[in-house]
Amino acid sequence: MELQSCVKILNEWDIVAVRQLGRNVAKELGFGTVDQARITTAISELARNIFLYAGQGEVCIEKYYVGEKTGVKIIAKDNGAGIADIRKVMEDGYTTSGGLGAGLPGVKRLMDEFDIYSKVGEGTEITTVKWLR
Repeated sequence: MELQSCVKILNEWDIVAVRQLGRNVAKELGFGTVDQARITTAISELARNIFLYAGQGEVCIEKYYVGEKTGVKIIAKDNGAGIADIRKVMEDGYTTSGGLGAGLPGVKRLMDEFDIYSKVGEGTEITTVKWLR
């Protein structure tokens, strides 16, 4: 495990910054352009959700190693209102922002591992991993 690089999400420019950080880490690890795009799309969605629903939080990215496997790990966390019904937000097409509703189910499809923890009134933490093939 290497040190995490974190970007505080306070405004829309922070979403751009964390996307670029994620792309750079993925490129350094040897991910191809398609997987780099998947990773940056997932990061963008996670950061955007923090900005829209929690107001602020942070996204941390790290080079991640388990045995012979190499990957990129993304942790998005906030101290917002939390998610009352995780099952509902994980349904395709569900949206509260008027968007396409690809959101978290889309992030889960783009990445290889996806874990979400949320407590109403305390916030949400989403951890996701993409493995190098």
